[in-house]
Amino acid sequence: MIDEGALENVNAIFGLHVANKLPLGEVASRAGPLLAGSGFFEAVISGKGGHAAIPQHSIDPILAASNVIVSLQHLVSREADPLDSQVVTVAKFQGGGAFNVIPDSVTIGGTFRAFLKESFMQLRQRIEEVVTGQAAVQRCKAVISFLENEKPFFPPTINDKNLHDYFRIVAGDVLGIDKVKDMQPLMGSEDFAFYQEMIPGYFFFLGMQNATHKQLQSPHSPYFEINEDVLPYGAALHASLATRYLLQSHPEVTLPAENDHDEL
Repeated sequence: MIDEGALENVNAIFGLHVANKLPLGEVASRAGPLLAGSGFFEAVISGKGGHAAIPQHSIDPILAASNVIVSLQHLVSREADPLDSQVVTVAKFQGGGAFNVIPDSVTIGGTFRAFLKESFMQLRQRIEEVVTGQAAVQRCKAVISFLENEKPFFPPTINDKNLHDYFRIVAGDVLGIDKVKDMQPLMGSEDFAFYQEMIPGYFFFLGMQNATHKQLQSPHSPYFEINEDVLPYGAALHASLATRYLLQSHPEVTLPAENDHDEL
């Protein structure tokens, strides 16, 4: 959308995300960093396959991959500033297909996240060093990819301070100021952040949990369900944020009357 010029002559952009644990009709967000920057990695660790009963004739990539994964966890627990939130998670491990065969190779993959660009790039460098170094300790070779073409690095989602103040006023008028909450940053990532690199942007969460109904599951769960009662809230907020912003930014603009259907 950016490449196609969708943000040309656009002064501001707003986005929302439903929140399964936030009560219906409440919103939450914050100024500054809201969501982390993220990247992905995949590594193929190669050894020498063989029979599990005679491991001395093999070079075990499963053992090497296991050491790699343990060592990757030290990047956050022992190298990162505890006050600088970072995450390294290995969520993919594929290797072998039999109980008694050591495979030739193992593939692992995962994600890394940080709020600061410097921390993010440091994690990237250290992930590569740990994967290749630990594989070599176990006599294996490792080839790592950060999948830039398939899964580009996401920048952190950083909410504009002026838009935060504006959002609180508009959301307070629509929902009541008691329904507008501040929240802590999350380590999740959002491609909305690409827009915020181009123009001022603001991202917020909209609650949809009805206290009289069952607890809704995470949007990333296979059991996710949307409470459609949230839809009017989202529509009203987006419409109010847009129309008031336009009127404040361009006071000479007047909205069409309700009966001016031909002009809509």
